[in-house]
Amino acid sequence: MKIRYIKLLPVLITAIMLNACLTLQVNPVSGNKRAYGYSWEEEIEIGRQADKEIVAQYGVYEDEALSDYVSELGQLLLEDSHLRREGVAEKFQNTEFTFRVLNSPVVNAFALPGGYVYVTRGLLAHLNNEAQLAVVLGHEIGHVAARHASQRAATQQIGQLAIIGGALLGESIGLDGGNILQLSSQTAQLLFLQYSRDNERESDRLGVEYSAMNKYEAAEGAKFFESLKRISERQGGGIPSHLSTHPDPGEREATIPELAESWKEKGYEQTILDQDEFMAMLDDIIYDQNPREGFERDGVFYHPELEFKFPVPDGFNVINQTSAVILINEDQDAVTQFTIDSENNTPKASVQSFVGQEGITVIEQGDINRTGYNAYEAEATAETQDGTTVQLIMTALKYNDRIYQFLSYTNQQQFSQYENDFMSISSGFDRLTDVSVLTIEPVRLQLVEASSTAPFNQLLPSTLPMDITAEDLAIINQVGLNENIVAGTVLKLPVQ
Repeated sequence: MKIRYIKLLPVLITAIMLNACLTLQVNPVSGNKRAYGYSWEEEIEIGRQADKEIVAQYGVYEDEALSDYVSELGQLLLEDSHLRREGVAEKFQNTEFTFRVLNSPVVNAFALPGGYVYVTRGLLAHLNNEAQLAVVLGHEIGHVAARHASQRAATQQIGQLAIIGGALLGESIGLDGGNILQLSSQTAQLLFLQYSRDNERESDRLGVEYSAMNKYEAAEGAKFFESLKRISERQGGGIPSHLSTHPDPGEREATIPELAESWKEKGYEQTILDQDEFMAMLDDIIYDQNPREGFERDGVFYHPELEFKFPVPDGFNVINQTSAVILINEDQDAVTQFTIDSENNTPKASVQSFVGQEGITVIEQGDINRTGYNAYEAEATAETQDGTTVQLIMTALKYNDRIYQFLSYTNQQQFSQYENDFMSISSGFDRLTDVSVLTIEPVRLQLVEASSTAPFNQLLPSTLPMDITAEDLAIINQVGLNENIVAGTVLKLPVQ
């Protein structure tokens, strides 16, 4: 299943502000005072609380050696950051940093205030050496050190939430959309944060600086941005998710080598690439979507681990992540969210708990039969703050001792247009019995030496798994599809 980046449903959204209080404080990078939305202590607490939710929502990639590798590199770069330099205040010196690898195929890295830095397994798969990773991690450390989130909180409205408790986080941090029910408003707003281009350029400078000070070949970072440009072109020109407000990847591809050269002129030797060690850490990493965690094929969503399936109506796209499966139509005005309810023990209690929230008016509710499973359903309306009426169906059913919820909604004027689609999803829920699906395994990248000198596309397997294309593999290997590869070159190739 390919990732699709989508915009929020405008009829379900209301914008709110982070509860920031303007104060003049020191910028650890410049040493000057400026206006911030939070104190440093508040930034640390905001990051700590949000980190718990990010981990619960998106999941940490379960590879201890890889996680330790990323964390150790991050801590190394941190020691040369502005937060650890002589003369900086103790509150900056003593702030601990946490580096995590998230279990997402999306190419992304981001940071939260107070010292929380994340990279996805999808991003790691698109890097070719430790020097490139150093520039990425240095960039994110730079956001924290320069206090960019607190700067933005002081100057702009940055959050968007859905009043009925469900929305899509597409184009936020690039993690396949999301289920706002499981995120606090503050965390959701942080994920919608858009740094200014000047913020991004400053973090680029800092990423190169911190890498160069550790003798990494910082100019290598440009190759990653070349990959981002290629991904952008494959997606029809849309810059991947979190980069939508960043400087153009082509611009960064040009400026990063210039920044690296300026540090060479200052006497900083940059010789470390560490390609072999980095590639060894990537060997056997999961690539693209993990079908064990659910996937869509030919109009059906399958979940091998939980042994269920349900139909996907024509014209609806699937966004699958750790805590929710979201189906959204192409016009982006009708949504179904599928989640596990861990709070209630019966379908009736599950539905009534949801529709009992303030602002929701029940039209009708009662027991129903869903393909032989105990189920309960309610139809209701909810008013948004701009006066728009949303109509929804909440269906809960019990299967294998779990309570599953289907929440489907659109604006009231269009409800009849989508009602049959909504009903078909929940009514089609059933046990998964197909052995070939139940036993499906994820695609993993394995390191393979080119057996001969030949164009890249001639070195690929005759058939590729899932929906992976030859161009996808050229991008993750940072080569051209027809580029000549020398015998013995180590390539990342998919195996399922």
